[in-house]
Amino acid sequence: MNFDIELEQSINYLKSDKAIRDLEADPYWPKWDSPWWHMLLLYEMGKSQLIPDRVISKFIERLNKVKLKIFQIHPHEMPAGLDPFRDSLCHCQLGLAYQVLFAKGVDVDQDVPWIRPWFLRYQMGDGGFNCDNEAYLQKDETPSSMVGTIGVFEAIVKCTSRPWTSEEKVFLDKGAQFLLERQLRHGSKTKHNASEREDEADWLKLCFPRFYFYDVLRGLTAILFWAEKTGKDLPKDSVKHVLGYLEKEFPDGKVKIGRTCYEGTGTILPAPSGEWIRKQPATLFPLLQKLSAVGEVSSFLTEELSRAKVKFTKLISHL
Repeated sequence: MNFDIELEQSINYLKSDKAIRDLEADPYWPKWDSPWWHMLLLYEMGKSQLIPDRVISKFIERLNKVKLKIFQIHPHEMPAGLDPFRDSLCHCQLGLAYQVLFAKGVDVDQDVPWIRPWFLRYQMGDGGFNCDNEAYLQKDETPSSMVGTIGVFEAIVKCTSRPWTSEEKVFLDKGAQFLLERQLRHGSKTKHNASEREDEADWLKLCFPRFYFYDVLRGLTAILFWAEKTGKDLPKDSVKHVLGYLEKEFPDGKVKIGRTCYEGTGTILPAPSGEWIRKQPATLFPLLQKLSAVGEVSSFLTEELSRAKVKFTKLISHL
């Protein structure tokens, strides 16, 4: 698949003054066509080096200008007059922002020092996360979310270039336990997050790009990375169903895109008056459309599955 024209269009946009203005307006919204989504797609393609330095600097500046640098759980934690959608962030946003900046060579802990403590602060008792504020208020269950967890877990396990602290080691072991207990494919058993069980079938349909969404290959890649970097034994039984499914689904190793993960998700859009309006149709950009076409072979997912098979064989060879 040739996507040179679409790639050039995205890079030119990120180089433009418009991208800087768009980031100044908001570091995240609107979906799916703001500088953030172009940057994130380039990262998932393994092309972070093509993200212009100027837009990275503006992104860092804009993250640090976010008004609420905590995850609002209790109502009193949201100051009057703030917009919960635009003046605060969530776990998956920050997990991915950390990864993009790290891949670009940024010292994230120095330039955006409040992100990593956020990760360690909001991990739930079972090792997961949930971007639903009310999930943290549940007394009789822990309704963690695969979607809310994966980006943060990836950030700590993949984007730490020094030895982990003891607190980070506990964080990673709990996060890995969460993924393994779910066998990389099961939704929550809780009442509060019961709707997640409806996503299990979708998680078997691989997607690219993923943005903050989840599929079983993403989970497999993350847990293999954890086992490799920590030296912990990989519980074969916890991942063999997913690996077996992927090998059966793609016997020639060529991975076809199974779903458009972002489809049907609305956005917030700025009105001419300056007000941001909720529940608006999301827009796309050419590179995103080109690389996410359902039924097409994805070179990126194909390479990821190939790496996963090699890594799995290496990890279990000593067991």
